Amino acid sequence: MTAAARPVALITGCAKRIGAAIARHLHAAGFDVALHYRSSREAIEALAAELDHARPGSAHTLQADLADFDRIPELVAHTIGRFGRLDALVNNASSFHPTPIGLTTPDDWDVLMTSNARAPFFLSQAAAPHLRASGGAIVNLTDIYGERPLRQHTVYCMAKAALLMMTRSLAVELGPEVRVNAVSPGAVLWPEDGSNTAAQEAMLARTPLGRTGTPEEVAEAVRWLLQDARYSTGQVLHLDGGRMLAG
Repeated sequence: MTAAARPVALITGCAKRIGAAIARHLHAAGFDVALHYRSSREAIEALAAELDHARPGSAHTLQADLADFDRIPELVAHTIGRFGRLDALVNNASSFHPTPIGLTTPDDWDVLMTSNARAPFFLSQAAAPHLRASGGAIVNLTDIYGERPLRQHTVYCMAKAALLMMTRSLAVELGPEVRVNAVSPGAVLWPEDGSNTAAQEAMLARTPLGRTGTPEEVAEAVRWLLQDARYSTGQVLHLDGGRMLAG
């Protein structure tokens, strides 16, 4: 397939962890990739070099703080400028931290709402004309806590609930040309500090499949929604080992 004919995906927050797995998986499935990052420059450059080694000219890095509104349409414009098309937007970038009632600040609100709701909306808006032209798709990374509260994380839960409703609403607004779906992971990667192992064990005890998911399983769900789920829009794929069933 020539470079001009290959589909192109813009993936936010993909220097590490689940985002990097999504980038690698979509690249292996034939996508050229625009790789957004905020601050992990060394990691994103290593990822881009890895992908370019496999297929020269197939990866392009884009730095932006998604809280800077003016940078959001630039991400789409630079992707189009580099590859000439856009077929997929993956809204993966996210912030997560507790917001106990009585201690939550406006800054907490702004950080969590911006990364989890505002930025995905305005990225989708900027990408929509290009996705309509290509018959493309959007996949949002939501969370089971957008449907079920997590104690001491009210603002995060609210932000993910907004992203969930955005998924359904944009499916109506952008159809039939653009499909919009979401992946809602359960326990996939624990926090990097390795804290609170007792809570982690209790969570797995409530998970019917009895294990965490893997970044690769999330990445495959994203790829499936982008490439194969041609009659699905406005849907949320719960990738949680059955945890939503068990509480």
